[in-house]
Amino acid sequence: HYYITNNLRMKKEVRILLLGDADVGKTSLILSLVSEEFPQHVPLRAEEITIPAAVTPEGVPTHIVDFSSREYLGEEFLIKEMQRADVFCLVYGVDDEKSLESTRSYWLPKVREINDGDNLSRPVILVGNKDDLLLDLDESPLESVLPLMNEYPEIETCVECSAKRLKNISELFYYAQKAVLHPTAPLYLPDLGKLKPACAEALRRVFRICDMDNDGFLSDHELNEFQKRCFNAPLQQSNLMEVKNLIKKYCDNGIIDNKMSEMGFLFLHTIFIQKGRHETTWTVLRKFGYTDQLEVSDEYLRPDLHVESGSSVELTDEGSEYLISLFHKHDTDRDVILSPSELANLFSVCPNIPWGDFSASVMTSEMGWLTLEGYEALWTLNMMLYPEHTMEYLGYLGYNSDTRGTQLTAVQVTPPRQEDFKRQVSCRNVLLSYVFGPKGCGKSCFINRLIRKGEIEISPETDRHICINKIRYQGQEEKYFIVQEVGAGDQDEILEKGGDCDLAIILYDTSRQDSFSRAVEIQERLDVPSVFIGAKSDKTTVKQDYDYTPEQYSQMAGLPPPLFFSAMPDRESSQLKIFQSCVLFASLPFQQQSAAMPLTKIITTSAAVAVAGVAAFFLFRYVRHGR
Repeated sequence: HYYITNNLRMKKEVRILLLGDADVGKTSLILSLVSEEFPQHVPLRAEEITIPAAVTPEGVPTHIVDFSSREYLGEEFLIKEMQRADVFCLVYGVDDEKSLESTRSYWLPKVREINDGDNLSRPVILVGNKDDLLLDLDESPLESVLPLMNEYPEIETCVECSAKRLKNISELFYYAQKAVLHPTAPLYLPDLGKLKPACAEALRRVFRICDMDNDGFLSDHELNEFQKRCFNAPLQQSNLMEVKNLIKKYCDNGIIDNKMSEMGFLFLHTIFIQKGRHETTWTVLRKFGYTDQLEVSDEYLRPDLHVESGSSVELTDEGSEYLISLFHKHDTDRDVILSPSELANLFSVCPNIPWGDFSASVMTSEMGWLTLEGYEALWTLNMMLYPEHTMEYLGYLGYNSDTRGTQLTAVQVTPPRQEDFKRQVSCRNVLLSYVFGPKGCGKSCFINRLIRKGEIEISPETDRHICINKIRYQGQEEKYFIVQEVGAGDQDEILEKGGDCDLAIILYDTSRQDSFSRAVEIQERLDVPSVFIGAKSDKTTVKQDYDYTPEQYSQMAGLPPPLFFSAMPDRESSQLKIFQSCVLFASLPFQQQSAAMPLTKIITTSAAVAVAGVAAFFLFRYVRHGR
């Protein structure tokens, strides 16, 4: 028994249209199916019959439509009915050579014309009716239709039947339904006796996903897990031995060291299709997301995910554990680093590697290869920035072909950022910080030190740079911290939104007099938690050309005290403390900014204090002289 585990990826209903010349028995076939007896009085055309899902082998409602040549309603009506159909049953009389010739000269060309016009490949069941009228019971007219099958690959199968004797009636309509739900044409090249390239490639992807230890073979345990994944039932040992013996007998190198090779896996599905059990192959393919066109479906790759404005998408523990298991599966030399070839192997089941040059964004080995730490961070970064695209690649990698469900179990959506600001506590595990500052103040060097790197060449296609790393703060608590440079071309757009991040880091150059005043202009336009960082602190510090020192301004604006940063490699300890402080500020938003006010208000208040001070001085003098 084979279980269709993904009915949503099959057609939700099947429409069968019976075509053929007059008097070949189309109407009798339908009535015999319904009444289970041969009709004594046959109308010109049977009414459309609907077979409920509960009584069809595949659990799909099936509509059976009769076309009457004697009640011909015109070419336009015929074309409309053919365009609505999913499968054609072309009926001819085995006792009537003219009806077979008509099938060859009119009906099959007509089917091809309609299919080509709609860019579809509706299958055809060739039906030889009235075989009870054959004089010689040993004679089979099927030999006469073999040339037709070679000429028209859309012919799925041929069936000899008899409406009078009720012979093969149920089988006829079952084959028609099966031709729609489990078509042979996308899978197999009958003239060459082998799988079509797209089918073979799809099955290779399935094989690689199910090869859990990445040794290039499916062990008995892996085959049993594959069976449970696809058919919801374990594989019986006797059946397994039978399958392996069959492969050993007919496929060289199909079984090696008692394990099934990729070649053996493909051979097995070729045998299934040749024996008319292609529903088995389709069950496997649909379980791994394939449509009838052997493309991975949008439904499988992109489940509906709603993300509110200000919310972000993070990996759940289940999603992270799956991705880590893939890392270890493909880390064949067990050095906890993915070489370029190992990374390519991991993504061999995907259209491509979704990441470009990642060495400027995450921790890597000395050779620039991906460490486990960098691998986890890279997935986290992409899930934050491009959740739909990242979930798509989770689908390609086979996340949702197991018992986990869809990729929605791999992700969680955070509450909107404004809710965190109101509570003054962030529940996020991934924090995003924008790095603002005047040109030349050291933004790139600051960002690079998050991943402990020096100068990094950034693609000329962008004036932004982004890094991510996991930061431990307040003892044992860890969060991913993303720092993204805001270039001149993006600054106004981001500032118009008030910042739209968990923490705005505003850099200024401590060695340039005009740097802090320009940093203040940026801070005034922000609606998010902020902190000033004085960069290049290893150089000679100059007095900033501004009314207040950075410390004074920060205090009056309710900001945390400014931090001071040097990008020198020997300052790694102090650099880490600065990043830890930034994570703390982002995790407890506005707790140190509850008294914050715009600079205009600060100046107004300061002016009022000054005026009050002058007034108090003159009052003091007046009182003294009065005495």
